[in-house]
Amino acid sequence: MKARIPKHREFIIDLKEEEEPKHEECWAKLTAILDDYKKQGKSVYTDTFIEDNEDKVKALQQEYKFTYTVEWQN
Repeated sequence: MKARIPKHREFIIDLKEEEEPKHEECWAKLTAILDDYKKQGKSVYTDTFIEDNEDKVKALQQEYKFTYTVEWQN
């Protein structure tokens, strides 16, 4: 069986545990963003995934010490 994953963009989160003491809490909140998106019937392969969630990720970035980029994945 073959499965083809469409080309899509992903958030690449760089959260250094030594710089952010609440890193587990931060990961939980980032995961919650993804889980909420999935509950809407969408996935990371949705064309508007980045646009739909970037404001939420930026809000968390203000609260926690991490950086992110958006990269194309094949």
